[in-house]
Amino acid sequence: MKKELFVPGRLCLFGEHSDWAGKYRTMNAGIVAGAALVTGIEQGIFATVEKSSDFEVCSSAPEIKDVWTDFSCRMDCQELKEIAKSGSFFCYCAGVASYMLEWYKVGGVKINITKMNLPMKSGLSSSAAICVLVARAFNLIYSLNLSTMGEMNIAYWGELRTSSRCGRLDQACAFGVHPVLMTFDAEEVDVKNFNISKPLYWIFSDLNGEKDTIKILADLNKAYPFAESEKEKNVQYALGELNQKTVEEALELMRSGDAEGLGKLMTKAQADFDKYIAPICPSQLTSPKLHALLSDEKIQSLTYGGKGVGSHRDGSVQFLAKSKADQLQLIDYMKSMGLHAYPLTIEPKHTVRKAIIPVAGFGTRLYPETRFLKKDFFPIIDKDELVKPLILVLIEECLAAGIEEICIVLGSEEEREQYHKFFETMLPKEHLEKLPEDKIKYERHILDVGKKLTYVYQIEKKGFGDAVYKCVDFAANEPVLLLLGDTIYRSNTNKCCALQFIEAYEKYNKTMMSIHEIPLEKVSYYGVTSGKWIDSKETVLSMSNITEKPTAAYAEEHLGVGSPKAERSYYCAFGTYILTPDVFSQLKENIANNVVNAKGEVELTTALEQVRVKDGLLGIKLDGKMFDIGVPSELRKTIYLY
Repeated sequence: MKKELFVPGRLCLFGEHSDWAGKYRTMNAGIVAGAALVTGIEQGIFATVEKSSDFEVCSSAPEIKDVWTDFSCRMDCQELKEIAKSGSFFCYCAGVASYMLEWYKVGGVKINITKMNLPMKSGLSSSAAICVLVARAFNLIYSLNLSTMGEMNIAYWGELRTSSRCGRLDQACAFGVHPVLMTFDAEEVDVKNFNISKPLYWIFSDLNGEKDTIKILADLNKAYPFAESEKEKNVQYALGELNQKTVEEALELMRSGDAEGLGKLMTKAQADFDKYIAPICPSQLTSPKLHALLSDEKIQSLTYGGKGVGSHRDGSVQFLAKSKADQLQLIDYMKSMGLHAYPLTIEPKHTVRKAIIPVAGFGTRLYPETRFLKKDFFPIIDKDELVKPLILVLIEECLAAGIEEICIVLGSEEEREQYHKFFETMLPKEHLEKLPEDKIKYERHILDVGKKLTYVYQIEKKGFGDAVYKCVDFAANEPVLLLLGDTIYRSNTNKCCALQFIEAYEKYNKTMMSIHEIPLEKVSYYGVTSGKWIDSKETVLSMSNITEKPTAAYAEEHLGVGSPKAERSYYCAFGTYILTPDVFSQLKENIANNVVNAKGEVELTTALEQVRVKDGLLGIKLDGKMFDIGVPSELRKTIYLY
C-alpha cells in the first residue's frame, strides 16, 4: 500500500556553522557548545512510498521532468555504498539506503517524487531533505518505530557516506515546518521544539551568486580545534560565546513575538559575521550582492531586518517582513530584480497537536446503564449549558488547547457505529428543522469534529498501557496528550486545563503527568507521587517515584511533598498525561518482554516509572478541578458541581 510523505527544506535563522564548530569540543573542551534556531520551510519534497524488492527512486513531478532520470539499485550494501561515493545525482539516497540495510536489515522501497518545489543549492539543505525522506520511507514501510531524532541521525550518517561533509543542523528538516532549538556539544545533539506567540513573516531568496563552499569551510576550520591568530580567535568567539548569546536572545524574541526586536537582531548578527568571521576568508565572504540587498532602501522600508543564509556568501538571503502585506510586496519587488523569492510564515502552533482518549472499557462500575449506553456517551451539562456526551466534552477540551488530531481507543469495531452515528451523520431533516440557528451551527461543528477523529481497537483487554500502545502509529514519534475516558475538567482560569498542561510541556519538554492535591486519608485510593518542586510557584514537581495505593502511614513517612509555604502535601494523578516517544518505546519493550502486573496487564504507570528513572518525569499542578464520572458517587458529584 502506498503512503504519502513530505519533507521540507530547512532554513537556519540563527547559528550557522555552530554545529560543526561545537563538534570540536571532543578535542578542545574550551570551545563553547554550538546552538542554532532552525525551521523547516514551506517548500520541500512530496512523495509516495511503497515496499519493493529493490531500492527505487522515480519521479512524476512536473517541476523536474526535464532533468530527471529514474534510479534503481539492488538492495546490496556494497553496491549502494559505491553509488554513495560516486557523487552521482542519487548518491545521497544510496548512502541512506546502505545505512538502513546494514543496520536494520530492511528490504527495498520504491519512492516516487510527486512534487518538488524546493530550491536546489541555495543553503536550504535539499540534500538533507532527500536523506530524511529516504530514512522516513524505510521507517514507515518497515514499521521500525524510529523517533524523529532517529530518522535525523540516520539521514546524517547516510549523507556522510557520500563525499558531502554536512553539518548536524542540516537534517533539522526532519522536524517539519516548525522552528526548533538545536544544541551541539561534541558528539551530542539536542533538539527542542518551542512555540511563538505571534506570526512571523520571513522571505528568503537565492541570490544567483557564486561561492566556493569547500574553500569557505576549509578556511573556517583553520580556527579549530585551537585558535592561534587573532582572526582564528575571533571565529571561535563568534561561533561560540557570541553565538550562544545571540541564539538565546533570538529565542526569547520569537517566543514573545517581538518581530521588530528580532529583525534588529538579524541585522546585528550579520554585522557580527562580517566583523568576526568574514576576515578569515575574504575572497569568499565579502558578499557584495548580499550587502547590496541588505542596504536597499525599498527593502528596508518593508522589513525589520535581514541577514545571509548558510555561509553568508552570495548564496541566499533572508528578511523578516513587517506584515503579511509587506511580505508579498517584497516578493514582488525581488522578482522585479530577477530574483526568485519565497515566503515563510511561522505561525503560533503548539508542539503537542495530537491527543489520545481510551474508552475501550465496559464501565463495570456504572452497570446496568452501560448495558445500553457506553459511559463515553453519558450526558454532561457543559459550561455552555448544552447537554453533551462525555466524549464530546473531552474532545472540545482538546480542541480548545490547539489539538488537531484525536485518536479514540475503542473496545470493538461494533462500538465504532455509535461514533459514526453521532460524529459523521447529519440529523434527519425533520429534526434539523426544529433546531434554532445556533443549534444548526453546532450540528455542523459536531460533523467537523468527526473529521479530526481516528479510531483504533483494543479487542483483548490487556491493560491501560496496552490500550495506549495501540496508538503508536497514530502518535508517529510525536509527543501526544493523553486524557482518561471517564474524567472531565473545569479550569479556574481562561485557559482550559489541557492548554495549561501543553504550555508547561513546551517549557520543559519532558514526559509529564498532571497532578492534584488529595487529603492524607484518601491516599490509599490513588497512585501517589512524590518529589521536589522545581519552580517558585510550586506547580512543577520533579517526581522521585509513583506509589500505587499506599497506606496513610507509609505516605505520611515517605510520600509527602515538602514546601516552605505549608505543611507536607500529597498528590495523585489529575488524569492527563503528555507522552513522549520514549514512553511508547518503553511500552513496546514491556509488551515484548511480557512485563505485566498480577492480572497479566500492561501498565502505563510501569512504563512511566521506567522513563522517569532514565530521563525524568514531571508532575504539573493545574489550576482547575477534575471530575471522575467512572463511579456512581463521583458521577453524582459531577452532575451537581461541574
